[in-house]
Amino acid sequence: MKSPSVLLVDDEEDIRHSTAQALELAGLTVHEFASAEQALDYITPGFRGVVVSDIRMPGLDGMTLLSRIHDIDADIPVILVTGHGDVQLAVRAIRAGAYDFLEKPFATQHLTDIVRRGLDRRSLVLENRLLRAAAGHPDDIETRLPGRSSAMIDLRFRLRAVAPTDADILIVGDTGVGKEVVARAIHDISGRADRPLVAINCAALPENLIESELFGHEAGAFPGALRTRYGKFEHARGGTVLLDEIGSMPADLQAKLLRVIQERVIVRLGSNEPIPLDVRFIATSKVELEEEVNAGRFRADLLYRLNVVTLRVPQLAERREDVPILFLQLVREAAGRHRRDMIDVPAKLLETLAQHDWPGNVRELRNAADRYLLGLGIGTLDPTATGNSSDKLADQVARFERAIIASALQAHGGSLKPVYEMLGISRKTLYEKMQRYALDKHALTAGDKPDRSE
Repeated sequence: MKSPSVLLVDDEEDIRHSTAQALELAGLTVHEFASAEQALDYITPGFRGVVVSDIRMPGLDGMTLLSRIHDIDADIPVILVTGHGDVQLAVRAIRAGAYDFLEKPFATQHLTDIVRRGLDRRSLVLENRLLRAAAGHPDDIETRLPGRSSAMIDLRFRLRAVAPTDADILIVGDTGVGKEVVARAIHDISGRADRPLVAINCAALPENLIESELFGHEAGAFPGALRTRYGKFEHARGGTVLLDEIGSMPADLQAKLLRVIQERVIVRLGSNEPIPLDVRFIATSKVELEEEVNAGRFRADLLYRLNVVTLRVPQLAERREDVPILFLQLVREAAGRHRRDMIDVPAKLLETLAQHDWPGNVRELRNAADRYLLGLGIGTLDPTATGNSSDKLADQVARFERAIIASALQAHGGSLKPVYEMLGISRKTLYEKMQRYALDKHALTAGDKPDRSE
């Protein structure tokens, strides 16, 4: 989808086709989907269009689709449509962030006008993002994968190096470190960003439907197969297939996957016709696949095909210096999701968080941020259980304040304006505190990217 487009989601085929035809006659590019799940594969932070969706559908309904889309990018215009006259539903939709709301039957010209306004707004949002990036603001990868530890600097460098290629990638890391975030970042800055990213949870594939789910089937291929169905691999053509927790894939399916990766061809169940497959494979694993190979649970030849490039995502315990700034970002994100005002996070709490091991990694830290924003505490952590109890209060405050300012300077690459704006202090106050604590923005950002002026 290189040009601005409309994703049209409606489970009623006749209505979907007639609406798509009307929009196309108005000169718009339309992609039709019978379910919300299919449309979500096309939604990325760089998506250049709008979404028009029915509300009442089996599976994911329109309100849930709206929420899922805004989890990815809150600035994507979503227009919701319903055949039920429900004022309260319309109010709920607008409050939930819908761009607009229509009741069936509607005039196609009215829908066209709304869609065009939505496309104009989306174009302006993306243009502003490019201008901010050109002005030296942190890029999207910095925002998705924050941190100034050497491990994160190296991960972002390697990610940017391999993303524009078509090399298959293996992402390794403990549960909760953000392997899927890394995979989506790779897809979104690759040449395949305008095509689907199809995620497959290898641990949750139903055994009796595995081949049909992945490869698709022809009508009559087995009892109940009433019509031809695309599989997930075919649905991802031109895009990326994310094989989540590849180590959990059954042995017999590993052999079939190996052939697909080698030949880039699939055959639907009930057919002998090979279908070319232009996809990139990204696999994730929380276990060391070399050990699984040695134990006989994973094919060595499949591992060699998958790990053309291997990216390791560090645990939080390996990058404790990133925890304070990451927690602040997660609290801000939680405030946006829950529509709450941002709240203060005491410096002492940030240091406590940095000392914790976080066995659940970023996922556990995100849950803690949500609880903190909602006033439910941090769980089992005791915010007072840190530091030397004999330290004077002024010394502890100074130490924590220095840590926060240093983390903020690192997170923004030495650019001062976003730092004093984020901390809610004046430029003069920031300068004074940097001098008091002997903070050198050049030293703090050395080794990553060049310093940016205000």
